[in-house]
Amino acid sequence: MVDNGVFRSGFPEPANFSFLQTLGLRSIICLCPEDYPKETQEFLKSNGIKLYQFGIEGYKEPFANIPEDTIREALKVVIDSRNHPVLIHCKRGKHRTGCLVGCLRKLQRWCLSSVFDEYQRFAAAKARVSDQS
Repeated sequence: MVDNGVFRSGFPEPANFSFLQTLGLRSIICLCPEDYPKETQEFLKSNGIKLYQFGIEGYKEPFANIPEDTIREALKVVIDSRNHPVLIHCKRGKHRTGCLVGCLRKLQRWCLSSVFDEYQRFAAAKARVSDQS
């Protein structure tokens, strides 16, 4: 749980579907460019969950930046309470998800050191300076 009605995770797998049902999700924000597996698409459809997909590549290069306009559009979905409860995810729930959650935290007036601390908790040894930038 990130905040009331906002959750984060890695890519949802069929083993997670029963837990996801307990969240009563209205929306999922996928930050991956890959198509959803058919089984996952069927799960969303059968549970009335709307998918918002923002295809951000998973960058490993030290100076690759996540596109600001894409993050801005995804942030609009997150802050619109009509989409809640909403799940934000990328492949592992660390980098792209961490960037979007960090932007949400800035809107919530968190100080930058707290935003970075939260990012570090999820990214651990794989924290990226470009994500924090």
